[in-house]
Amino acid sequence: MKVLLLYPLFPKSFWSFEKALALVNKKALLPPLGLITVAAILPQEWDYKLVDRNIREVTEQEWNWAELVIVSGMIVQKEDLLAQIREAKRRGKKVAAGGPYPTSLADEVQAAGVDYLALDEGELTLPLLVEAIRRGEPSGIFRATEKPSVTETPIPRYDLLEFSAYDNMSVQFSRGCPFQCEFCDIIVLYGRKSRTKTPEQLIGELERLYELGWRGSVFMVDDNFIGNKRNVKLLLRELKVWMAQKNYPFNFVTEASVDLANDLELLELMSECNFNSIFLGIETPDEESLTLTKKFQNTRDSLSDSIDIITKFGLRVMAGFIIGFDGEKSGAGDRIVQFVEKTAIPMAMFSMLQALPNTALWHRLDKEGRLLEQKSGMNQTTLMNFVPTRPIEEIAREYIDAFWRLYDPKCYLNRAFRHFRKMEPPKHSGGTFSVSWAEVRALCILIWRQGIVRQTRWLFWINLFKLLKYNPSIAARYLTVCGFLEHFLEYRQIVSDQINAQLAAYLESKSPTVIREPEQVETVYQKVS
Repeated sequence: MKVLLLYPLFPKSFWSFEKALALVNKKALLPPLGLITVAAILPQEWDYKLVDRNIREVTEQEWNWAELVIVSGMIVQKEDLLAQIREAKRRGKKVAAGGPYPTSLADEVQAAGVDYLALDEGELTLPLLVEAIRRGEPSGIFRATEKPSVTETPIPRYDLLEFSAYDNMSVQFSRGCPFQCEFCDIIVLYGRKSRTKTPEQLIGELERLYELGWRGSVFMVDDNFIGNKRNVKLLLRELKVWMAQKNYPFNFVTEASVDLANDLELLELMSECNFNSIFLGIETPDEESLTLTKKFQNTRDSLSDSIDIITKFGLRVMAGFIIGFDGEKSGAGDRIVQFVEKTAIPMAMFSMLQALPNTALWHRLDKEGRLLEQKSGMNQTTLMNFVPTRPIEEIAREYIDAFWRLYDPKCYLNRAFRHFRKMEPPKHSGGTFSVSWAEVRALCILIWRQGIVRQTRWLFWINLFKLLKYNPSIAARYLTVCGFLEHFLEYRQIVSDQINAQLAAYLESKSPTVIREPEQVETVYQKVS
């Protein structure tokens, strides 16, 4: 079987970083870990070609070669995923689909003409797909009734990737999260029990990346890396030894819950293993909203103190924030900006609340008759897909204003400096990397734009020299964060333009600003959706 693995395009988003990636001659932040894991689970006597459409187009030769096309992606990628299914069917190819978006909204994928749906987690459903193909079945939907152990998941087919196109590599240690946040689909897709790989298994994946020549950043894509703290510590104790033996070839980025701050042993181990960035789901400083959405883990300790503790251990904090929770009081956007400034978090991912399919929030809003049709994917440039409890125009305008202020160049550069100033020097001196021409070129462009051309040039130099005097070992990481500003300056304008356009369409519809009766919901956002 000749299998063409297709990864759909991402729209411009908070994480797309086109301008920043262009500085270092990269095309995408992360590779399609799901698809290369699929290729490892499927029969190894089959032939595979991978095309990440965020890197390049599919060639005619690749289309002609393929006997089976497999697509996978997230909801934000839905438009191109559906387009690739239709294109493959136009060419007479058999098509299989799986992953988060097809699992969440299988009807939409079926309507595009897909032949096979391998839903849920592939360790259980991909063997069913293979059996159906070998029996000559023309179509099928394959579901799992349980969650698989990930201890048998094979090493992903990293050899299928074009390494030079990516800024980071990806590995996965665990699936699932023990918490119960109402808006989160992770616990729907992967459950509330954190299932982990063995330390030997994960280190085997890192060894494979090392053998293939990768050096630099590795993203542990776990939605909550510390969901099973006991097993994480077992991993980190062995990873610490491996990293020292290899002279720290990688630095790690991951996602975790904010209660990480309560476990100093875990923080120490992460620092010793060369973790240097972490994404935290803060969501909002409003405790009432956190309680309503069942994110209780964020209400037990001071959020600002927790962030300071984590930062002190050398972990650059990125955080997610949401506006539009039920019962939210006016001024939520201002409160989020004030919190971000207080905690000096440089990169604050900010969006309006979206009801993701099959989440507790989705089911509650559906029962209340408040869900709205949404034809496009969900990211930072889309209005809410449900009727909120305060006027949508108020929420949208607070959101645009807050996003704009968060990525004002002066505010951003000052936050970045204050954030890195909190960090202690690293726990080890290993990990020397050769400097590429692309990195030298990126530094020159950054100095020209931020150190010479812009009005914030004096701030750029003053902060840089202060940091070099205080802790020169983190200067390169600081400059990388400065480089991300190139993306955010453009993206805040995109957010403003697109949300304003959708808001104008909504206002033209002359629908009520707050609607609580289910029979009225059809009239809301007609022109938007």
